[in-house]
Amino acid sequence: MGNRLCLLTILCLFFSYSYSQNSLEGKIINEKDEPVAYANVILLNAEDSTSVYKGVVSEEDGSFFVENLDDQNYVLKITFIGYEDYLEKIKLSHGRTNLKTITLKEASDALDEITVNARKPKITKEVDRLVFDVANSNLSSGNTWDVLRKAPGVIDNQGQLMVRNTSVQVYLNDHKIYLSSSELKSLLEGYSAENIETIEIITNPPAKYDAEGGAILNIHTSKAISAGYKGSLEGTYTQSIYPKFKIGTSHYFQGDRLNIFANYSFNPKKDYKKDETYINFIRNGNLFSRWDTDFVKETTSQAHNANAIVDYELSENSTLNFSLNANFSPDQEFDNDVTTEIRNSQRQLDSTLITSSRVLTDINNIALNLGYTISFENGGEFSVKGHYTKFEQDRDQQVFSEYRDPSGNILNTNDFATSARQNIDIYTAQADFSTNIGSSSFNLGSKFSGIESNSKIDYLNAAELQELYDNLSDNFLYHEKIYAFYSSLSHDWEKWSAKVGLRGEYTDRQGESVVLDKINNREYFELFPTAYLQYRVSEDHSFTLDYSRRINRPRYESLNPFRYFLNETNYNAGNPNLVASISNNFNLNYTLKNSWFFDFYYKDHGNSPETLVFQDNQNLTLRNVSQNLLGSEGYGLDIFHSQSLTRWWYIQAFTSLFHEQNTFIAVESNNAEVTREVDGIQAYAYNIFTLSKDGSFEGNMFVQYVSDFLSGSYKLEPMTTVSVGLRKTLWNKRAELTLNLNDIFNTTNTRLTSDYLNQSNSFYSFSENRNVQLGFKYNFGNFRLSDNERTIEEAERERL
Repeated sequence: MGNRLCLLTILCLFFSYSYSQNSLEGKIINEKDEPVAYANVILLNAEDSTSVYKGVVSEEDGSFFVENLDDQNYVLKITFIGYEDYLEKIKLSHGRTNLKTITLKEASDALDEITVNARKPKITKEVDRLVFDVANSNLSSGNTWDVLRKAPGVIDNQGQLMVRNTSVQVYLNDHKIYLSSSELKSLLEGYSAENIETIEIITNPPAKYDAEGGAILNIHTSKAISAGYKGSLEGTYTQSIYPKFKIGTSHYFQGDRLNIFANYSFNPKKDYKKDETYINFIRNGNLFSRWDTDFVKETTSQAHNANAIVDYELSENSTLNFSLNANFSPDQEFDNDVTTEIRNSQRQLDSTLITSSRVLTDINNIALNLGYTISFENGGEFSVKGHYTKFEQDRDQQVFSEYRDPSGNILNTNDFATSARQNIDIYTAQADFSTNIGSSSFNLGSKFSGIESNSKIDYLNAAELQELYDNLSDNFLYHEKIYAFYSSLSHDWEKWSAKVGLRGEYTDRQGESVVLDKINNREYFELFPTAYLQYRVSEDHSFTLDYSRRINRPRYESLNPFRYFLNETNYNAGNPNLVASISNNFNLNYTLKNSWFFDFYYKDHGNSPETLVFQDNQNLTLRNVSQNLLGSEGYGLDIFHSQSLTRWWYIQAFTSLFHEQNTFIAVESNNAEVTREVDGIQAYAYNIFTLSKDGSFEGNMFVQYVSDFLSGSYKLEPMTTVSVGLRKTLWNKRAELTLNLNDIFNTTNTRLTSDYLNQSNSFYSFSENRNVQLGFKYNFGNFRLSDNERTIEEAERERL
């Protein structure tokens, strides 16, 4: 661990340079006196003018600095797309040479053939978001998932993207993608990063976006540039504990008015997961019984994903589009083996509980989207769209348990089965209007969404279980309607920018338990203001202050009162009494030279709904229940910086110092009020190495460290991730070969602990994070076309 933390520290402090004997510095501008950023600055040996001695890339303000130079003559060569090459003979002697300002002349023809190696992604701070420009940069290779993991402030926590310790929402071209974490990762891993133009990191989303959720990662894709056809075929082999495969194909055609995109992927795999759990049951302040559990789950699945998108240009300023997204996961099989050793207060073995269960699941998820957009001459736009989602899940479970004495003799057995069905229908309608009023921008919109959910579970042969828990079988009906209206206004002055918005949402929801004959109704109206103010002191310094009020609604599954059992003493349960929570978010940003970003933030998430774990010391059971917190807040400082150290080495580093705390009612501790809090750090360093002169061979190294942080009532111990990869493009970028070694030291998995008052339980979750991944992609047709691929999404789908 010490060596890895030392490596991380060295990478994060990459901006500490060593003293050099000779150095060269200067500044590059164009004929309009504007700085030229990311230009190639190359020193050639004067004798032959072809051998490269050293090179760098100019900074945002056009400046460059080359150090550790010998006493000799050089030829200075500066190149940049769209400008003529600049050549100048340079003679260095001992000391520091400062050149006069260099002016590049515009070329008569754009130099499309020039490749700028080690170009760092451009980062811009706008009034309400941070824009990460990755087009044509080193990050534009690979897949979209990898690019998002390297975006400023984003942490990959075991396959879940987080910003400031909170799960993010991912958008594609201002449309929300709402899939589970695993489905989202699979989707983005299959989407080429070559199609990405920018990524927007929006920590406090404006009124245009749904009021629900946390930060937003908004992916903007490049536009199609010419008519034609392109396609691709790709496959990935991953070796971990079990081998995994993924194959996919994409096809895109663009005509004069008609654009068609279609893709399909198939991902058969077997996953392994192991949890090591302990529970110290306490009575009268002393240890009464210790339960140590090993839980092994093997999952076999065959996921099919298909997309079809049709865009038709009705006229020069109007477009009709249709989208279909289908996800099928038939015959998913979960094989669970649970062994619990029960020991007395002297740690002597009393008995062993052995449980095996088999779960069969079928999931179908189909989404349809129809939209119409018309653009106006003043830059305004009007759009309407409708959306429908059909989600179906069937789940059958069989559980077999037996108690054995220390000698292995059977003391008791308990078998039961469950049959669960869930059907969800989501339908939405939305209209948006935007226009320019003088030098101001005005937006107005409305949205309606309706959700109908029917969940049913039946317990079979569960007589003994019924004696412990009443009303196991149930039918839960859920109805929800949300009416939303929003408007926003933004204006720019010479040094100031401001944006204000207001969103109103009226919610009408009803949850009904048929067996319990209980109905929960809630109607409420909330306003969600947003405000942003930016002051640009100069080109190198700017300050931004922003605020947003948002809502966190419970997931449908959390409202469902059903119990799902690992064994008869360990289960998960929903809560139909959950309520939505309101959050207030403040942020102050300072930007230095558009390269250093400092964010001071404070967030108050109020009585946010969370999953909390409680042990019942009398009945010797453990349950995970959904419950509203009494309070949840956090604050911190985020620092991000990126730089091209050389022509072949680009690095970016992120550090976050934070405080998080959750306060809740401990229902198994005489309803005491408990606050769990941590002070922690998140840090990562990401390196890209250009290993060939033509840029076709690249390497990368990613190091991440996350200290303690909170998840409900759990505290998570530190985790470290070190991954390396290689990428080689072949046949003039028509093919691509990748090799990745992920989580080399197998230190991403971590332990979660809930230890307070009379609660003492913990589990260590082991997933297949360490693996070797080999991928191959082949492009055919006019593969340099950019397509119209996008994903159907709606805000309501996340809560599936």
